[in-house]
Amino acid sequence: MSAALKSIQERIEPLRQQIINHKVYSVINSLEDLRIFMEYHVYAVWDFMSLLKALQINLTCTSVPWFPVGSANTRYLINEIVAGEESDVDSTGQRKSHFEMYLDAMAQCGADTSGIDTFIHALQKTGDLPNAYQAAGTPEPAREFVDFTFKIIHSNAAHLQTSTFTFGREDLIPNMFLTMVNDLNKKFPEQLSLFKYYLDRHIEVDGDHHSYLALAMTAELCADDVALWQDAEQASIAALEKRIALWDGAYKAILAQI
Repeated sequence: MSAALKSIQERIEPLRQQIINHKVYSVINSLEDLRIFMEYHVYAVWDFMSLLKALQINLTCTSVPWFPVGSANTRYLINEIVAGEESDVDSTGQRKSHFEMYLDAMAQCGADTSGIDTFIHALQKTGDLPNAYQAAGTPEPAREFVDFTFKIIHSNAAHLQTSTFTFGREDLIPNMFLTMVNDLNKKFPEQLSLFKYYLDRHIEVDGDHHSYLALAMTAELCADDVALWQDAEQASIAALEKRIALWDGAYKAILAQI
């Protein structure tokens, strides 16, 4: 790993620890608590896919006639990640995106999917985020999270997109959360087996293979440009701060039901 990559990892480590040790995990003690958490988290699962596709558009040719864009190595890296995220296999062996797998898990768990469904349908019709938020009643922390992601997307700067994707969108799943889900799954296997599968699959695919590919992609795009690496670090920090704020929002919503 390059010194520049290590430098960013060291700089963002305190924020990563805040996410790993966030207080939201300690208040998820029931299916109802988990449902609220999922209703917030699903927005991050969705806009992760949007960030991913923005990178693919930026780093490959997605129009006709086709022309080679950038380096073949970055094209390979992003296409490999897209294939895994957009067309993975669910628990029955069916091809689905991770977002669709998450929606299945929400439905099985009894979480309310009407908000994210309305958001998606409104956005498909108008292409307007504020309009979609209003129609869906999207929680403010989720709005701010998605707004930041689309600010990075609309920058059209590949190094900002890839650094946010690599460092800022790494879904850090602490052991305490996994233990809690496993315990709840033993009590309610008919309602949590799909969410457990999603988490296990996420750790298997994203936490290992895709993380390696994303690091390589970031290193290639920033290369030896000090300014690009500085931009990448700032974007990564901002993305992690938005994740903490999203978790803060879920935490408050869970407490509000008590």
